[in-house]
Amino acid sequence: MDSLKLLQEFVRAPGPPGQEDAIRDCVAAHVKKVGRKHWTDAKGNLIVDLGGKPRVVVTAHLDEIAMLVRAIEGGGSLRVGALGGLYPWKLGEGPVSILAETGPLNGILSFGSIHTEDASSPAVQAKQTPVDWDMAWVETGLSDAQLSLRGVRPGTRVVVHPDARGLTKVGELVAGRFLDDRADLVSWLLALELLDGFEGDVSFVASACEETGGEGALYYLHEHRPEVCIALELGPNVPDAPVDLTPDPTLWMSDGYAAMSAADGNLVTKVAENAGIGLQYQGLSRGGSDASCAASHGLCARPITLGLAMENSHGYEIMHPGAMTNLATLTAALVRALVS
Repeated sequence: MDSLKLLQEFVRAPGPPGQEDAIRDCVAAHVKKVGRKHWTDAKGNLIVDLGGKPRVVVTAHLDEIAMLVRAIEGGGSLRVGALGGLYPWKLGEGPVSILAETGPLNGILSFGSIHTEDASSPAVQAKQTPVDWDMAWVETGLSDAQLSLRGVRPGTRVVVHPDARGLTKVGELVAGRFLDDRADLVSWLLALELLDGFEGDVSFVASACEETGGEGALYYLHEHRPEVCIALELGPNVPDAPVDLTPDPTLWMSDGYAAMSAADGNLVTKVAENAGIGLQYQGLSRGGSDASCAASHGLCARPITLGLAMENSHGYEIMHPGAMTNLATLTAALVRALVS
């Protein structure tokens, strides 16, 4: 599979928490192409079983950070808030897609004009306080009645518009929105491809609602309680846990929810060395993965989080395109080591 073509396809498919149908369908189509059967549980997780009751589960999440309609105000404007860790200053003004009941509608995320000193203006407020969702709205160009007829209501999801979902080459790097976790989904699929013909007590789970607390993985793991959960994530470049934007995967030694065992750290290091892949080690002061969140709830014994080194998390992310293949190679090799 062509990793960059897959990445562009996945980035273009919307998938806000609780409404991941489009991206799940894309992933399912490629699971079928690699010759694996899949099923979807009540939470919306897409699951590929490689054998019996899973002792090892590999996750990458389907959903993206998004917006949620909070109120419909007069004149066709929508008040929105974050669904997951989305900050308005990471988006700025621009086109959005309102996932109405009758189909997507165009809208513009707006902050208003700067040509004023009126204290009620978001432009004036932003000089004094951080930009937050109370300063933003979505302009629809429709009346309240028209919005109602189209099924727009509080709770309707709003996502970045398809026109703003392209990839950008930056020297040897690639950038775009939602590389967390679309790029990890590419690695998840590539790892499945590398495990062609492999059978064992392993399940691959493309999880739902990760951005709202790891809900999908927690739902699945509560039922199956595997020994090991391997979460494919981003490896954020942050001052207290820096990484280089190379093809080398990152390994989360710890995060805001759990710490990986020293023995598993040694195991991943050995597997990477045998595969000829470098590792970048991280101890994150903030964040969590499907694996670490599950471990904090007692739903797996051994959390392992592997990442793709990225800049600009929860924004317009930048990474090395070769990292997806390396992460897939490491994941497949680790699965074989754990189940052999």
